[in-house]
Amino acid sequence: MTIAFTSRPTLVAYLTCGDPDLRTTRDVALAAISAGAEVIELGVPFSDPVADGPVIQRASERALRNGVSLDQVIKLAAEIRRVSDAGLIIFSYLNPVLRMGLENFAAKAADAAIDGALITDLPVEEANEYLRAMRKRNLATVFLAAPTSTDERLKRIAEVSTGFVYAVSRTGVTGTQKELPQDAQKLVQRLRKVTKLPIAVGFGISAPEQFASVGKYADAAVVGSAIVQVIERSPGKEAQAVAELVKALSLQPSAIRKSSNDARRVAEAH
Repeated sequence: MTIAFTSRPTLVAYLTCGDPDLRTTRDVALAAISAGAEVIELGVPFSDPVADGPVIQRASERALRNGVSLDQVIKLAAEIRRVSDAGLIIFSYLNPVLRMGLENFAAKAADAAIDGALITDLPVEEANEYLRAMRKRNLATVFLAAPTSTDERLKRIAEVSTGFVYAVSRTGVTGTQKELPQDAQKLVQRLRKVTKLPIAVGFGISAPEQFASVGKYADAAVVGSAIVQVIERSPGKEAQAVAELVKALSLQPSAIRKSSNDARRVAEAH
């Protein structure tokens, strides 16, 4: 299964589900889609999110205090699917998926009309059982590729990925950055040699200039921490604030200077 990326770059929006509550997450997801996001990554809160920076860690802690589980995230996805045909990806650490059971997870995800999943800490070398369960249900399997990955490993990641490949812009944890490292473009160039799948770049994208820059060499840009931070700073008006940010990020290059100011204003005001 391939996730449809119709714009360049496509905006992929990450949300920590259940922060501040599941109803708000649903409203934020639909607002982001209406504002231009084509794919929503539905983050499953986890108690030890080792790949995430402080913004998403805090969001996970708040969601876990609300008792949000993988099963609830899948049900939330089904609600979103009933009113939207946007791409929906479950973004999770492996432990909650194993607790549910790989076959059970794949079956529930397919029943909810989810497009696929990205399991952040599942290495391709240990993914065979997961891949079988997902393939059986025609679900996309998205894997992370890092600048430190060898050419051999990138080839393996490309072989088992469906939907798209997620290129990590740098080593380390998630979080907004003033500038994206050159590693991102080099990594995408290396991936182009081994896959024809769309490539999304993530980790650190928070400004219109960065978003537009990614579009010059990749198919999509993933925006996570910037969105989660706006949610954190916008109690009671989360959906509106995220919609404003998405619109500001995804304006055409001719409007980048204005959109940069808009995005900064949104982040600071909320």
